[in-house]
Amino acid sequence: MTQVDEPIPDLPDAPAPEAAADGTAGAPEAADGALAPVLPPAEIRAVLEALIFASPHPVTPREIGQVLGGGVPKDDWKRGLDELREEYARDGRGLQLVEVAAGYQITTRPEYNDWIRELVDPQKPTRLSIQALETLAVIAYKQPVTQPEIIELRGVKSGGVVKTLLEKRLIKITGRKEVVGRPILYGTTKEFLLHFGLKDLTELPRIEEFAEVLGEEVDVAGLKKAIEAPRPVEIPLGEEEAAAGDEAAEDPGEGEEGPPET
Repeated sequence: MTQVDEPIPDLPDAPAPEAAADGTAGAPEAADGALAPVLPPAEIRAVLEALIFASPHPVTPREIGQVLGGGVPKDDWKRGLDELREEYARDGRGLQLVEVAAGYQITTRPEYNDWIRELVDPQKPTRLSIQALETLAVIAYKQPVTQPEIIELRGVKSGGVVKTLLEKRLIKITGRKEVVGRPILYGTTKEFLLHFGLKDLTELPRIEEFAEVLGEEVDVAGLKKAIEAPRPVEIPLGEEEAAAGDEAAEDPGEGEEGPPET
């Protein structure tokens, strides 16, 4: 007797994942109902490390959110950043993950700068002069500050030094002071924060500590005296003088160059 195979009934198709409210495909849910990350923690750290390393500038939290926000919750990548920073600190590496200038950056550790300098450019010194460093410190702690104020506070002419700091983009022109003569105001830049590894200006240390960073030859006592001294008394502009100054700024005379770009 010939046996006839009975047909196997078709199985119903598995239901497709429902789309999320924002139009993205449904992500797996954690036990507590929250969306689980699409990447495991180790891979989140690896992606973060790659992003920060590849970026020519400090990567901001907003940029990280734009890249990872589609599948990695904010709390997870922030936790990954903390863990990655701890890894760099714990392993005794020559690199470090720092929060600087409102973003994150992988940099060499400062204790190895002399070795790196020998590799990058052993013949060309990269340090600023002592006078430039002291002028930069006065601007950093007293900003916005004018050149006459710098001269008054430090007791030395600083025109050439200010020009050098502008060229190196460590300082910038922030405006003009509304006093007689309307002198130019100077302040520090994002490059200044990057140069000294500061998150923002609130992280400026006490001047004694900052002077140690600048170098042993810096006049610590003189700097402290200059920064703690009151600003020189200046005569404010009257309304007519201020209006005339604004017109002159909008229509400079022939041969007069505008402020350098920063």
